[in-house]
This record gives sequence, C-alpha cells and structure tokens, in this order.
Amino acid sequence: MFGKILEIDEKNVTIENLKKETHSEFMNCHIIFEEPSKKTVGEIVKMDDNIINVLLIGEIENNVFSAGVVKKPATNALVRIINVGELELIIGKNSQSKDSLIIGKSAVYKTFNVSIPINSFFANHSCIIGNTGSGKSCGVSRILENLFIQSIYKPKNAHFVLFDAYGEYKDSFAKLNQIEGLGFKKYTTKVVEEDEILLKIPPYLLGADDLAILLSATDSTQIPVLEKTLKLVYIFTSTDEKMKEYKNDIIAKCLLDVLTSGKSGSQMRDQIIAILSHYNTEDLNLESIIRQPGYDRTLKQCLLIDEQGKMNAILLVTEFLHQFEKVNLDNIVMGEGFVYTLNDLYYALEFALISEGTLNSNNQYDKNNILKTRLQTIINSDDKEIFEINEYLDRDSYIEKLFDKASLIDINLSHLDDRFAKIITKLVSKILFTYTTRLKLRGSFSINIILEEAHRYVQNDNDVNIIGYNIFDRITKEGRKYGTMLTFITQRPSELSTTAISQCSNFIVFRLYHPKDFEIVKNLSTNVNNETLEKVKSLNPGTALVFGTGFKIPLLAKFELPTIMPESTSVDLEKIWY
Repeated sequence: MFGKILEIDEKNVTIENLKKETHSEFMNCHIIFEEPSKKTVGEIVKMDDNIINVLLIGEIENNVFSAGVVKKPATNALVRIINVGELELIIGKNSQSKDSLIIGKSAVYKTFNVSIPINSFFANHSCIIGNTGSGKSCGVSRILENLFIQSIYKPKNAHFVLFDAYGEYKDSFAKLNQIEGLGFKKYTTKVVEEDEILLKIPPYLLGADDLAILLSATDSTQIPVLEKTLKLVYIFTSTDEKMKEYKNDIIAKCLLDVLTSGKSGSQMRDQIIAILSHYNTEDLNLESIIRQPGYDRTLKQCLLIDEQGKMNAILLVTEFLHQFEKVNLDNIVMGEGFVYTLNDLYYALEFALISEGTLNSNNQYDKNNILKTRLQTIINSDDKEIFEINEYLDRDSYIEKLFDKASLIDINLSHLDDRFAKIITKLVSKILFTYTTRLKLRGSFSINIILEEAHRYVQNDNDVNIIGYNIFDRITKEGRKYGTMLTFITQRPSELSTTAISQCSNFIVFRLYHPKDFEIVKNLSTNVNNETLEKVKSLNPGTALVFGTGFKIPLLAKFELPTIMPESTSVDLEKIWY
C-alpha cells in the first residue's frame, strides 16, 4: 500500500499510493514512519489513486508518545500501519485501570476504546459542547456511570456536584446507593418526590460578596452597606452584653446624624420617632428618661415642637445621646455560632440604610433601597425556604451534611427562574470553593462541579465590577490547586464567560452548527486539522470530537447510551399528534 515518500513539508508527508487503495476505512487511521532511533506518527487525511497525504501529529520515543513533531522523518523511513501497542500510547488504555477511565469507543478503530487519564481529565476544568439533541446529556451520564458504576475501581472519596437545569439527571444515578462506599443524593429547590431533599443555604455563611450576588447588587458602593448590614445583624441578634453597648452606640449615632442634618424640627422629630419605633433597647427608646435639675422628661416629650417649628430640647437630647457613644463599629469582630434569618437580615439592612444617611440623598436612597426591595421579594417568595435554617452549622459541618457520604449529588434547579437559578449556582459554588481553600491540607477534599446549561450562569456579567471577581472565573483560575474543578455543559459556548472557557483544559464537542460557536471551538483546538473540525458540523448524536490535556491527540469518540437515560430526549410528535 505505502510506496516511497514523495514530499515532506511543514506538517504533511506525501506518500506514493502503491496499491491504488482509496478505501474510506483507511481515512484518519494512523501510520508510523519508523527509523532506528525513533518513530514519527501521522494521520491519513487524504487519499486518491496516486498519493496518500499524511498529517504529522507526534513522536514515539522510549515507548512514550509526545504530541508535536520536533524532527521530521527521513525520506527513507519505513512506512507502516500503527500496531495495537502503539495505538494505546496515543488513544489510551484499551482496558480498565485504576489511573484511567474508558469513556467510549473510537470512531475510527471500531473495536478500540477511548480512555482518559483520571488526573489529566478530572483534575482540570472541562467543557462539553454541542447543539440540542447532539448527545451532551447522554455523554455526561455515560462518563459518570462509567466512573462510578461500570468501573471496577470505585472512587469512594470523589465528590461531584451536578447542577441540573431541567431535573433530567435526578433519577439517573440511584444505583450508587446500592454500591458500598458510594452514594447519590437528590437536592431540589422545591420538594415534589419523597426521596428529594430541599437544598439549604445558611444565611450566616454568606459574606458581603455573597449578599451582593443574592441581592443582585449593581454598584460597588453598595458593598459597604452590605458589610455594615452583616455587623448589624450580628449585633441585633446577639445576647452578649457587649453587643448591647454596640447597639446603643449605633442607634445613638444614627439619631445624632438626624439632629445635625439641617432638617426642620418636625422632620427631625418624625424621623427620630420612626427610628426608635423599630430600633430600640431598654436603655435607649422613646420612653427613656432624660434628667435635668428638677425636671425629668421622656425622650419623646423632648421632641415636642414649639409654635416656631423648633425643637427646644434639642441640646438635652443631643447630650443624652452622646453618653452612648462608647464603641467603634469598625472594631467589631464577628464571632461564630449565631444563627439569623432573612428577616433578621432585612431588619439590619433597613437600619444600615438609615444609619448610612441614604434617606438624606435621593440618589443613594434609590440605589441602596433596591437591595431592601429584592430581599423583601425573596422573603415573600417560596424561595425563602432555601435559607431557613434553625441550627448552626459551620462551613465544615455544612459541607459534611451536604454530601453525607454521597459521592454524587444532583441539585435540581428546574423550579427556579433563570435569574435566581444563576444566583443559587454562584452561592453554592462559592461556598464549596471557599471550603476547599481553607483546608489545612490543600487539595485533600476534591469537588467536581458540573454545570448543565452553563451559558445561563457562567457569563461575562457585572460581578467583576461590583465585588471584584466572577466566582466561576475565579474557580477556573485558582480552583485546580485547591481541588475544585468545573465542567461546563453548553450548547452556546459563545455566551460563556471568555475567561472561564479559556481556562478549560479538556473539551468534548458534539455536533455543532452555529458559526460563532464553531469559530470558538476552532480557536480552542489549534492542534485539530480543518478536515476533522468540519466533521463536527455533521457528527451523529453521541459522537464527539475530544481533545485537551486528557487526550494525547484530538480523537473522534462514540459514547454509548447510559443505562438509565436522562430525561432529555426530544419530544415524540408522531406519538402526540397521531
């Protein structure tokens, strides 16, 4: 079949077609240019009656394959078809092993498996791309099934979190509960079935950045208000004696701001009464006694306005309030072990807005009051249940309870609208990532987060301008060293965050049509020849182009259907219509 080498250029070798073979079965097969000291690997990309065109893809030296060709083969090299042992060096082991996982069959070598090294694939970020109906969901199910169920080597210390946009995987992995050392849990934002668990997010685990995400903050100037809110909710819900002093202090300072605002007497009186009606202590309230020689009055009585519209006792009230100024809010160190609700948070946020003087500025009031409105919307919705937790769990205990010996948990987001589903994925992902960053032994607890319909959540949004970062961008840039990995499943890579997708190391690309999306894949896969890339547009469902650090070379892999299909199949119109 192979005659003499006719030409060698930058990437290709032209060989004489000795037997005039043009069978399609040889297309994309690999051949070896063998010399005494090395073997150069090529892929057949074109054939006619006279020549065979081969793309050089790598070298085998000391029984190790390396992608890329440093030195081209000699014109007198022996040309032959690759053997099984050499093929395993390129495609991966053809049988199960502890350090690799079979994911599918080779689309070129029908009896040969495609496998991935565990570390090279699962210890990096990945992206699974394809149009609707191309086989993404089945492919993901098959990979997880092979990892947890079909493999004889069980990853008992693995932790996978699958954000399930449509609830299509919730019944796919129940078998894990029958395997010793593994487990599967079904979380949801609205319990419909008996074996579902309501997802819980403790408000007290949320920092100012998290509140900014939860309340869809639109400006970085809102962050100080949220930071103050967290200190206030700590003070207002604490029973510690020192916290009572803090509470008196911040209420007094707020009232003093009102008294020096330059407003009319009646305006100051009304505002002070409104504040003390909601925020008061046993020492500082409307009935507090203000003493003066021979005459005691309540604070409320001292707020009376004379005929000229003045508050005559303003000096007495001011002196009374100054006695409570003993502490500095900036010195508060928030302790652990206290529980608060969204209602407590609303109470604190409302006071934070008052004490920040937003009532005196229409611009600031409009900007910050929207936070209060959004929090109230959550409190009045069914979604409030997600944040209702009566017990205190530190971050470690929360993570332990979340997994509860399960290797894979599914979080069903199908009951949420897109905006709130995006918020939930960010909050949970941030809690998981933060947990791994604080481990004493870095990387001792790995978490693989899988995001279905990732383009709905992982976007080039405004977070970076508000809190200084996008949590998914941060995880893709920093998560690998801490053991937090992301896998994006999307039909629109062009809508994904450019930073996030640029940090992905592995790609599984099913059929893809859209020019913008195809162009992104083309730019990502610099070592894939154009002919193979063009095949992406016409791949059969379940067949994908795979490339990245988990693969020695770009390959076409065919994924078998999972044992239990995800609920992602297309509607059967013939059955419905007729």
